[in-house]
Amino acid sequence: MKVHDLKPPAGSNRARRRVGRGIGGKGGKTAGRGTKGQGARDTIRAGFEGGQMPLHRRVPKLKGFNNPFRIEYEAVNLDALERFEGTEVDPDALRAQGLCPKRGLIKILGGGELSRPLMVSAHAFSESATAAITAAGGSVVVLDLPYGDRRPPARGSALTNR
Repeated sequence: MKVHDLKPPAGSNRARRRVGRGIGGKGGKTAGRGTKGQGARDTIRAGFEGGQMPLHRRVPKLKGFNNPFRIEYEAVNLDALERFEGTEVDPDALRAQGLCPKRGLIKILGGGELSRPLMVSAHAFSESATAAITAAGGSVVVLDLPYGDRRPPARGSALTNR
């Protein structure tokens, strides 16, 4: 068999429909465009919505938004606390040993193992971290946020105007 002997199976390649070639074939007269109107007369550019403000101009241009009430924590895992020198762990001590470089809020996460009792003070703890620290004989102290609660009051609460 040679390349020039190859041909597709019968019926797999169909000729494209040639419209607008008279009433003898399918697609004569209006050529599949219906009767009258803009679509029958000329091409309409992609995205044109009949004079309505198109979708690509309705949607905002900036991607996403910044939540002003987001609270960002620096994560410290238990395996980092295992390498910690000393028994009392607080944000200042963590920064002094280089375990969290930024001066932000600290959350202790439960990644790794803890084999000795530590007194840990941080702004937030995961449930697994709290369980692991107390199981090792240590204690957990949740520090207050330095700026309080920044979330807006709930709807219908006593603080909102009536």
